[in-house]
Amino acid sequence: MPGVFLWYTEAMDTKQEKLRNLPKADVIMDLPILQPFLASAGRKTALEAVRKAVDEMRQDILSGDDPDIRPEAAAARASRILEKEDRPSLRPVINATGIILHTNLGRAQLNRQAAEKAAKIACSYSTLEYDPVKGARGSRHDHVGKLLAQVTGAEDAMVVNNNAAATLLCLVSLAYKKEVVVSRGELVEIGGSFRVPEIMEQGGTVLKEIGTTNKTHFADYERAIGPNTAALLKVHPSNYRVIGFTEDVPAEQLAELAHSKGLPLIYDLGSGLLHDLSSYGLDEPTAQKALAAGADVILFSGDKLLGGPQAGIIAGKKEYIEKMKKHPLARVVRVDKMTLAALEETLRIYRDPKESLRKIPVLDMVTRPAEELRETAQGFAAGLTAEGLKASVGIREDVARVGGGSAPMLDLKTWCVWIRPEEMSVDALQEKLRLWEMPIVARISEGELLLDMRTLSTGDLVAVRIALIDILGIRN
Repeated sequence: MPGVFLWYTEAMDTKQEKLRNLPKADVIMDLPILQPFLASAGRKTALEAVRKAVDEMRQDILSGDDPDIRPEAAAARASRILEKEDRPSLRPVINATGIILHTNLGRAQLNRQAAEKAAKIACSYSTLEYDPVKGARGSRHDHVGKLLAQVTGAEDAMVVNNNAAATLLCLVSLAYKKEVVVSRGELVEIGGSFRVPEIMEQGGTVLKEIGTTNKTHFADYERAIGPNTAALLKVHPSNYRVIGFTEDVPAEQLAELAHSKGLPLIYDLGSGLLHDLSSYGLDEPTAQKALAAGADVILFSGDKLLGGPQAGIIAGKKEYIEKMKKHPLARVVRVDKMTLAALEETLRIYRDPKESLRKIPVLDMVTRPAEELRETAQGFAAGLTAEGLKASVGIREDVARVGGGSAPMLDLKTWCVWIRPEEMSVDALQEKLRLWEMPIVARISEGELLLDMRTLSTGDLVAVRIALIDILGIRN
């Protein structure tokens, strides 16, 4: 026991000596490594980081570790703390998941022209609400209204900040304190626990459910229409499908019924597709077809299949759009100049259908041939193998998704590069990629990390290659 006591006493003496010898904050602050942070973050912020670094050292000592307590080591710790705290919260990410409209990763990528137009407008004064011809106040609705009408075939259109806002504005403008008839099978939840019935309730609308979850008949709509009915509402199930013993009423029949009763048909399309992509397996209603079917007002998102900025687009008959433009709520849900600039440029690209398939990133990813993806995967895998990474590398066929609550049943054939590290777990590799300077988000399947070629650009692949070489290392 005396030996144990002596060992314990010596250990305590060593620990106390280390605690006494922890470097002083002013000494650490004078070291060259921290001078750039003093200039950029300020002395107060840098000092807080230094104190935090010293406290970490103190906790390491108390827990029995043997940390490097030199001032230079403390300064290095403080600089890492400052770098982490100074890193922007919202920053670019490389999407290697194969989910094109990844809600958590910002949904649609903007076309570069659209992004540059938004940046240009953001950095200058603009004609947001000014008419230079008249030299008087203008309307922000005019910037994209004509373009939207042109590409959709609508009489008029307007833009709000998202599709939930579009639904709310439409209902409160056209059906306040009146009934709106909707199929029970179309009372969807649109994400983030926001539900169509709740939006209707907030809009002061009386919801009149008809039919059942799987079947709603034309006669159900006929019976539901009464003296207090303001509109019929059809909601496209863009984020789910009910299959099997099902039936719904086509928009053409609903429009005919609504118009025979002097009512409008409101059609919430959800995703906002402007091109017929059924030949690519994307069986979603287009805005043009919905209007041609007789819908009086259509609603859809700007940052899903349209491939633009976040927005809620309302298009249809001028008399209804004008009511919405004049409603007080329109000011609450209006969009800013950058959104309008990006959307205007996106819509201009749509005037040439062939160009839009190539230039709008979402459409390009959806329509990219699987054979092209296979060739890209082969080339990328061969390059990684040639580098001699400490990992097994190969390619395999897989399935990508549209995502963003669009085309839930569509499997897009894709090709992935798989990686199986030798000196770390696949979970550790995934984490290191996520924590990279530009986070790389991939997925794991069957014990392998998968990099899906459908959502990776040429520039992305260069960055991923550099990250993998640094993380995995190269065999000697």
